[in-house]
Amino acid sequence: MAEPSNVVREYVFDRSLKYGCNPHQSPAMTMHIKDAGAPFEVLNGNPGYINLLDALNSWQLVKELKEATGLPAAASFKHVSPAGAAVAVPLSEEEKVIYEVAGKSLTPQAVAYVRARNADPMCSFGDFCALSDEVDEATALFIKLEVTDGIIAPGYTPAALEILKQKKKGAYVVLKANIDFQPPEIEYREVFGMVLAQKRNDSKIDKSWFIDTLTAKKDVSEEAYRDLIVCSIAVKYTQSNTVGYAKNGQVIGMGAGQQSRVDCTKLAGNKVKTWWMRQHPKVKSLPFKSDVKRTDRVNARVRYIEGDMTAYELKAWSDLFTTQPEPLTEQEKQDFLRTLTGVAISSDAFFPFRDSIDQASKYGVSYVGQPAGSIADAEVIAACDEYGMTMLKTKNRLFHH
Repeated sequence: MAEPSNVVREYVFDRSLKYGCNPHQSPAMTMHIKDAGAPFEVLNGNPGYINLLDALNSWQLVKELKEATGLPAAASFKHVSPAGAAVAVPLSEEEKVIYEVAGKSLTPQAVAYVRARNADPMCSFGDFCALSDEVDEATALFIKLEVTDGIIAPGYTPAALEILKQKKKGAYVVLKANIDFQPPEIEYREVFGMVLAQKRNDSKIDKSWFIDTLTAKKDVSEEAYRDLIVCSIAVKYTQSNTVGYAKNGQVIGMGAGQQSRVDCTKLAGNKVKTWWMRQHPKVKSLPFKSDVKRTDRVNARVRYIEGDMTAYELKAWSDLFTTQPEPLTEQEKQDFLRTLTGVAISSDAFFPFRDSIDQASKYGVSYVGQPAGSIADAEVIAACDEYGMTMLKTKNRLFHH
């Protein structure tokens, strides 16, 4: 890119927003570059500033997942990072029970949505979701059950659109993505009176993005490549520093926006632990009262797994059940966590020390994707060899801010 003396950009007003990031930040509005068109159309509701940040990032994520895997994809976004993302890998019978979808119609779009929403359902509360394919009635019926602010997708069947328009007393935000929209090569951001410009991150993440195998163990199954692609594309649209874990075509833990990479690994790992523990027999058999709402059941399972309730919280939690559940002991958690295997992890930059690998080993990681380049690469690779992991070098760093 040649250094220009001046850059002139003309914007066209789209719509006013209620406010910006916070209620006191008004006026707020959207605009698009003249003659370039807009990347979406508002079909229902009045999107907010953060809604649109989530929509624009999540749409790119699911679009790239579909292009990379050929499978319908979905994402659940909160505060400009994915709480979950997934592709349409069929659910096992056990997963259907855990996600409370047994006996329901599960089209590929619906499967992708159910997986994305169930990566970290507590963090997905009040999310903005994205689908790579037309939203059908089956998917809309699942979305109807959840507390969510809005959705972006390339289209909606008439029945699906009618269902979604009824959410939030008619205020649910429904955006139709423009599948033909091409973003400019150079993107601009204004911060404190200065404009920053850069070439947009157009890295294409697919199987070819993993350019070398660095460890003694070299075998990588097609399913492992799929999971590495899923968590890598999710990482690309997550606030840095970040790492992401995936299994069965589903993100199962994201560690977003941490200054320390090992903290990312721990944060995301704890989410993996919670996701896996939801499959523990004691968690599956919690004796909920018949009138306990879905969201309360989700939260209660997580609180049971975490086990760190105050006396007040424990009393309120206990009132949700017909009989008092037996505690889930730390030993039971550790024993069950050791049964988790075949997990993929991707990092948006190199691992500077082996500590992240040591932490990842606690959460069933078998495959690691990272760009390498640390002075401690040999130490990091040796740690992967100790744990029997396969580490793949990726083409480039994926910082996102």
